[in-house]
Amino acid sequence: MATRIVFCNLSMDLRKKSESWQVSAECRVQSAEVMEFPSSIFSPRPSDDSVFYAIYSSPPSSSSSSSDTLHTLHLQIMETVSPFTSDYIWQHQPFTLSVSTPPNPSCPCPSSSHLPHLHGHLRFGDNLDDEWFTVFLLFHISLHFPSLSLRLWDSDGDFLLIEAAFHLPRWLNPDTSHHRLFLRHANLHIVPRNKLPHPSLLDSLNFIATSPHQSLASPSIQRAIQKRIQDYPHKAMSNMHTVRVRVPLSVAQVLKHEPLLISLAVEGFYDRDVDSMKFAARLQRFGKGEELVCVSVKMSRAMYAQLVQQRFQAPKCYPEMPGRIDKEGFAEAELGMKIACGFEMMYQQRKCDGEEGKGTTWDAFRNSLDNSGYFQGQLPGSSQHHTLMHTAQEYYRNTSLHSKASDLLNAPVRRIDEILALPHSADDFKDQEVPPSDDDSWLYGGEEELNSVLMERQKEMELYDLKHKKKGKAKEGQDAGPSSASNADEFNPCDIAKTMKAFVHKLSSYKGAEAPEDRNKEVDLDVDQFIEDMESIMKHSGGELANSNVEEGSSSDLDFDDSDESDIAELDEDNEDAEDTFMRSYSDVMTEELKATTLQKSFVRANEQIPKKDQRTSKASEHIMDEDFSPVDVDVNLVKSFLDSFSSQQGLPGPASNLLGLMGLQLPQDGQKGKGR
Repeated sequence: MATRIVFCNLSMDLRKKSESWQVSAECRVQSAEVMEFPSSIFSPRPSDDSVFYAIYSSPPSSSSSSSDTLHTLHLQIMETVSPFTSDYIWQHQPFTLSVSTPPNPSCPCPSSSHLPHLHGHLRFGDNLDDEWFTVFLLFHISLHFPSLSLRLWDSDGDFLLIEAAFHLPRWLNPDTSHHRLFLRHANLHIVPRNKLPHPSLLDSLNFIATSPHQSLASPSIQRAIQKRIQDYPHKAMSNMHTVRVRVPLSVAQVLKHEPLLISLAVEGFYDRDVDSMKFAARLQRFGKGEELVCVSVKMSRAMYAQLVQQRFQAPKCYPEMPGRIDKEGFAEAELGMKIACGFEMMYQQRKCDGEEGKGTTWDAFRNSLDNSGYFQGQLPGSSQHHTLMHTAQEYYRNTSLHSKASDLLNAPVRRIDEILALPHSADDFKDQEVPPSDDDSWLYGGEEELNSVLMERQKEMELYDLKHKKKGKAKEGQDAGPSSASNADEFNPCDIAKTMKAFVHKLSSYKGAEAPEDRNKEVDLDVDQFIEDMESIMKHSGGELANSNVEEGSSSDLDFDDSDESDIAELDEDNEDAEDTFMRSYSDVMTEELKATTLQKSFVRANEQIPKKDQRTSKASEHIMDEDFSPVDVDVNLVKSFLDSFSSQQGLPGPASNLLGLMGLQLPQDGQKGKGR
């Protein structure tokens, strides 16, 4: 179970041959990804919201003569996925591939640097659909090119195994899955451990190419992955949201020619900071003194949510918008204002970063200087630190990396300038019919869908528990289902307390706690004896310490008066009696405090289980209980709390059923639920 817990917690546009598309794709490269995989110390650290993938030919070769073959393969793959991606709006960057020939130290996977292959990565940000759409595209590529072997991973590692966590063999965990997971001919392949105990990338590629049947994952694993991507590409298209907005003329002109640039505008608005807000306040490129026109904009649902869910005050220089009385017109204008400000902030920020040599690559270069001790511990703002920084900036501006990064940062700027240089007027947009916005009720609902997903996961977990539960403790009534009468008759509440005690006394590791099973029997440790030994050691050490304090006296670090030394010695001698007296006093005070609260009424006590003979005896016993504060029956309260929690779940997944399910117990459903009483 620990393997599954680890996996569960680990518990998301292409390049065409036409020059016009290449300009569009270049414009959509983000500042966080100014180079696909830059090398040396200039390399920015990959973001945590990125998915990586690599494609290898079969048989793999280390010869660099296959460069022409890879370029041909690259064009063929892009043409294959083009029908799925041509109208898709990516959250941050499009699906791309790059040719990698050895030696290639910039490869995202060091073990691939000596192999010719295709690789790429995609930042999906808050839109997990981008990640799973990429998974679908890779499956589609492997289906149409059966001789290729593909790998994909993200910041969590082999995230496909997380989806199939309940179906994996026990030996497979994040530590043993390295170089074992591949896609081939639209199937998932896992290199078995008994064939290659410690495989290298080249060994695994050769194995799955020559022995595909031995590495083919089980049908249950295949179904779990296919179920996750079975709705694509239809789901990718349904993830698009078309909305009618009123934007300044310049924004409408840019979106008319490059509708894909909406992703940069939304990112500029959503990731704004104090510096970029200054650009929005001035509006030097978009919106100032312009007329508002009505256009239809297509974006992803994630982008629409990022715009709608944020409050933003229009700049003073922004064109006049409809009043709030016109709710529909004001909503369209407000959303258009956010898009216009996003374009302004993105445009000006990229322009400044390109001219000044800033950006992610510069940040990575500066961090590398910090780590290497280049600034000699000088504080930022000091004259010497300023001199060193100026020297580093001059050196960086003379590198080829700076020129390439500047070109990529300025690509959207150049494209926008080219579009706005074309003749255009507000009349171009006034006579065209703009369709109404799509229904956005999906933004405010989703509770039923969430409950459905949780129920599905709960059923999957229950099936896994039923399959792997301990044979000696399996009951016949559990096979009939939770609502059967036999299960209700055989269920014993005492089993909850016994099982919980057994669970608490089991050992745990950094991988988490496990329900009691046979594999824990190999641990042989007498906990009681261990605690007794530790207590004896601590008491012995405490006694020696107390005696040493009495003997040394004046050598203590504390400065006492001579008149207090005799008192301290007496306290040391009667230390145990003083502790007992304090605990009794503390207990009495706490008891009195609790009597004035309702806390004691929330527990079942030992006296409450004794039948009451008459009302007079009952009142007397209650009085005695208040006076003595009778002890709590821990087992009865534990069972009562579990039953109350399970009842409040109303048949839905919850902590009580999940925890008891892990320990092999299944509570019967309430047979009286829904019946008249």
